[in-house]
Amino acid sequence: MAQTPDNPPKDWTTALILCVTLGVLGGHRWYTGYKGSAIAQLLTMGGCGIWTLIDLIKIAQGSFVDAQGRPLIKK
Repeated sequence: MAQTPDNPPKDWTTALILCVTLGVLGGHRWYTGYKGSAIAQLLTMGGCGIWTLIDLIKIAQGSFVDAQGRPLIKK
């Protein structure tokens, strides 16, 4: 999906903060467009925290992408 004004690239800092604060509820996955896995994280409390920890590491390393496959933007 192409970048449009109503579908901008997602911010790295926002995703990181959401993962730290609402990670077990899938907050960072809702933000980046992964609605199916966000529901799964919500129901499993972030895979008992393991899935959230993996996502946190991927976001911090810069290897986490949004649902359209675009890298998160560091501002």
